[in-house]
Amino acid sequence: MTIGSSYDYPAKTPALFKHSPAPWAGRFPGPPDLCFDYRRLVEQPGGIASATQKEHKICIVGAGVTGLTAARELLRCGFTDITLIEQSRRIGGRHLTLDTQPSSSVPSTPFEMGAMRMPLFNRVGEHPRDGRSLMAYYASQFDLKLSDFPNPGTPWVASTGIYLREGQVSGEGEPTLLIWKNPEGTSPPPTATLQNVYEKWHAFAKRMTDKVAAIYGTSGWEALWAAIVARYEHMSFRQLVTEPAIEAWAETAPGDFGGLGMSADESAIFYSIGIGDGSWGAFYDVCCLYPLRTAIFGFSSHLQLVHGRVNEQGVPLPAPYLGTPSIYDTEGLKFERPTYIGLVAMDECLMFMGAEQGALSFYDHCLARGAGLLTDSRVTGLTKLENGKTRVHFDWHVTNPNASQVRTEDFDSVIVTLPSWIIETRIQLSGFTQEMLPHKIITAYKTAHWETSCKVYVPLKKSFLSKNTTIPQILVTDSFVHDVYAYRYNEAYAYDCLLLSYTWEDDATKLATFNDVELVRKCAAELDRMLMRCSNIQTAISPYLDLEHARVQRWVTDQNALGCAKLYRAGAYGDAVSLMAYNREYAGASGVYFSGESFSVDAGWTEPALRGAIDAVIHICDRTGATFHGGFSLADYPQYRY
Repeated sequence: MTIGSSYDYPAKTPALFKHSPAPWAGRFPGPPDLCFDYRRLVEQPGGIASATQKEHKICIVGAGVTGLTAARELLRCGFTDITLIEQSRRIGGRHLTLDTQPSSSVPSTPFEMGAMRMPLFNRVGEHPRDGRSLMAYYASQFDLKLSDFPNPGTPWVASTGIYLREGQVSGEGEPTLLIWKNPEGTSPPPTATLQNVYEKWHAFAKRMTDKVAAIYGTSGWEALWAAIVARYEHMSFRQLVTEPAIEAWAETAPGDFGGLGMSADESAIFYSIGIGDGSWGAFYDVCCLYPLRTAIFGFSSHLQLVHGRVNEQGVPLPAPYLGTPSIYDTEGLKFERPTYIGLVAMDECLMFMGAEQGALSFYDHCLARGAGLLTDSRVTGLTKLENGKTRVHFDWHVTNPNASQVRTEDFDSVIVTLPSWIIETRIQLSGFTQEMLPHKIITAYKTAHWETSCKVYVPLKKSFLSKNTTIPQILVTDSFVHDVYAYRYNEAYAYDCLLLSYTWEDDATKLATFNDVELVRKCAAELDRMLMRCSNIQTAISPYLDLEHARVQRWVTDQNALGCAKLYRAGAYGDAVSLMAYNREYAGASGVYFSGESFSVDAGWTEPALRGAIDAVIHICDRTGATFHGGFSLADYPQYRY
């Protein structure tokens, strides 16, 4: 989604921050649930707490960013008996960075097949790594190289091309690719029609942002957010777009900021291009609270491309196990070695780098104890035992039918980080009472809406960004290819990057019948067709593309994901929040902690996955009587309203 990707206004409102925040409150911009400064808790020397029951036996299911963060922070707290079980033979989950030509001696540009543009919640004038977020904290800890992501319509791209209605969005005449140049960040989209759509969005967003920024973090924040939820939780984004606008916010109706007030024709344009920087059509029928959260609270501000733990030339900095030919888990099974390139470098640092000077990394801790890291192992069941422990059932070495084994192990606490559709279809839960796992919680994660997404990447010849002056760097279309991104990491890589097609929901589903080779060639041909059709372009892009080394990722058919991001429909917001509240309300009895995006309301983002990991650690520490650092206690931790 890119409508808010150039909406940096939430980070530009320091004049509104005149209040004294509540203890441990988050800072605007930041997620509305919970308004809590997780970075302050984690960045303390020694981490969140000091464990008093160090041998409390903990299992973490899933080695995505959620599971890896939980493992690292539990180890920092002093817990020593931690087991991480991952069903694939790599770590990172939906952080999936692919090396296009791994056998080449020349560094090749990484393709981000999953998450790719990160909000760090920094304000204007702050370095992204100084943002008050967990992502910013870990980016700082691991010395990750960042740059501004080249979103459509932003100063970070040479130009953005807009192709709608076969090049005739402004009416009759020769087909034309609209060109949007915005070098200072203040130029509106081209044409009066697009500018009018932009202004209606901007007026609504500014009205809400100004009020939210003035109250966020104060004692009045929870009441205002509850009023906003009450006003909008039963409304789809499609409805919000055509809902009448209001002149001004009124104290008598604190949650009401009106709608965008667009006509049917304006809504159709907005469906395809948002404010001129990318389609929001895939999200038109989700609860409007999701796009509001995305745009208003900083999820769309100052988005960053993560180069990895690398220098300016893209060469990895010294790091544990870099260059090691093979890496093995504690059962001797080989899994992907770290390269520290791209976004997945963050996950590799969480696994292989120690938290404090001289401290063992989670990986080295497991090697030292000879247990605790299992890859290629699929969890199939959780059984609550009469002695209070939870038995974890898993198939070990699933990719080798001749060696695979059915195993079980009992734990005091289990953190489940998997996408909820995997939980429903592959994991049998038994022995849990209604006081431990109510039907409403099971129903909420079973009926959660996971969307599909498809990405098509190809290596891009250096001459495109260096010499081409005709084809825009970024394209936003209503064709089946939808959004197209060309960008460069640095001069040292042999190729640049072209995200040839980026689609969500129905736009991704309609591509499912084509195999990868067919889809790559179809997208390239369609892009050539559009460019050649436009009277002001008439230049094909295919001569710049290396189609033989293209990569395609379809998240809904990935057996380790079964979806790209979890969303919620209008009217289902309460169910989504109930999943976030589960750890506080029920995990003490069940011994099972739900964590990660499945149990968040901020779909498709790394920050809520990190927050979910820390939430599980907080509650395990509280349950085991750990001593929290910095004077923190669970009384300082806000509660979810739903």
